[in-house]
Amino acid sequence: MGKVTGFLEIDRQVHKYQPASDRIRHFREFTLPMSDKEVEKQAARCMDCGIPFCHGPTGCPIHNQIPDWNDLVYNGDWDSAIRNLHSTNNFPEFTGRICPAPCEEACTLNLEDIPVAIKTVEQAIADKAYETGHIRPYPPEKKTGKRVAVIGSGPAGMAAAQQLGRAGHDVHVYERESRPGGLMRYGIPDFKIEKHYIDRRIEQMQGEGVTFHCGVNVGVDMKVADLIEEFDAVLYCGGSETPRPAGIPGSEFSGVYDAMPYLVQQNRRVGGEPIQSVAWPSHPIIAGGQHVVVVGGGDTASDCIGTAFRQGAVRVTQLDIRPQPPEKEDKLSVWPYWATKMRTSSSQAEGAEREFQVATLEFIGEEGQLTGVRCCEVDDKRKPIAGTEFVIRADLAFIAIGFAGPASDSLMKELDGKINVVTDSRRSNNVEANDRDYRTSVDKLYAAGDVRRGQSLVVWAIREGRQAARSIDEALMGSTVLPR
Repeated sequence: MGKVTGFLEIDRQVHKYQPASDRIRHFREFTLPMSDKEVEKQAARCMDCGIPFCHGPTGCPIHNQIPDWNDLVYNGDWDSAIRNLHSTNNFPEFTGRICPAPCEEACTLNLEDIPVAIKTVEQAIADKAYETGHIRPYPPEKKTGKRVAVIGSGPAGMAAAQQLGRAGHDVHVYERESRPGGLMRYGIPDFKIEKHYIDRRIEQMQGEGVTFHCGVNVGVDMKVADLIEEFDAVLYCGGSETPRPAGIPGSEFSGVYDAMPYLVQQNRRVGGEPIQSVAWPSHPIIAGGQHVVVVGGGDTASDCIGTAFRQGAVRVTQLDIRPQPPEKEDKLSVWPYWATKMRTSSSQAEGAEREFQVATLEFIGEEGQLTGVRCCEVDDKRKPIAGTEFVIRADLAFIAIGFAGPASDSLMKELDGKINVVTDSRRSNNVEANDRDYRTSVDKLYAAGDVRRGQSLVVWAIREGRQAARSIDEALMGSTVLPR
């Protein structure tokens, strides 16, 4: 695979970024594309390692055949590379931009901290496919006469809908917001993925016969029971949207918000939509000229940081209750699994002040308005250390500590008593359905993505959508050719 000695001859290179001083002035993507020849050289580094952990269960959830398409790119066969990539991944332009690349963590070359630039090559393949016209509608040769409804148009719902549409079913996707994409459109900032990539896929899927119904809030505008009666199968891909409760005193102050209303508002501004959302109503939140504190250490917290800087925040401080991780992991005890080590996102690199092993004790304010955050250092068991308290000035604070399951909306209330929910280790109420057939306890109703799994990665959502589509196709037709 690739060039046998490529990993010895060619240094690892990935996309470069615009300087932080330039990129914080806009909300567009800021990666600088590599030439085809540069990408082909990076693909050449994929060696014949015997056991490619990159696309095994420790690396890629959708089992992308990474060594195969790296070899094809190295040999200049970009058309075959995108066909191979599409055989496992409906949306490589999404994952090539926003996946944290566990495949690179599992790469054999990561034992020397120089993994193959898999994510960079994947994005390049997908972008090249658009340029060459390979990404176009592929409608089914014949229709089955079966009708399937998909609730939610995030990556799980989109992947399932495309697979089912190509299998010949009449697929209808119901989305409560004004445009498809779910939190991939409204939660992830445009500087990480511009939304015209989603629009292109929606256009492709419509050409394949998938119908999108936007502005339809299932459970409010129509009942789930009516969908189950009307369609041969219904797939619920509602996502995980309920913010995990922080339980921090002072959360009622003006200026303290959960992360999602803030991110959704800005994405709607960039998209030219009114800022009010069906799921995340709030008055305008702007960080310009403000001192901002972000509570949480994950991707959502990082998105808040990048958004705040682009809005003109004076200072952004991130509070993480976890200890500062080591700069390098112990390879022999961790590899090929995802390692806990010091990582700095592009948003954090734009000037965030990071505080590790710090607990948020209280939001403080005057006359109902947030003025600061009282914190303290904690020990290894996350217990406060006496005498270490301090206050950070804050005009705005965003709580980004994760999600606790699907929204407690009318849809879930309608299903209450008819559908099982399971409590996972983080107290999330997820719809119970196994990862073999994705069936719920309600006849003809399936569930996939974050609503079943809990908050996770886009790549996991795509996997679940594809697998649920296979299960539905097999149930409706008695057999299936859709891949698992």
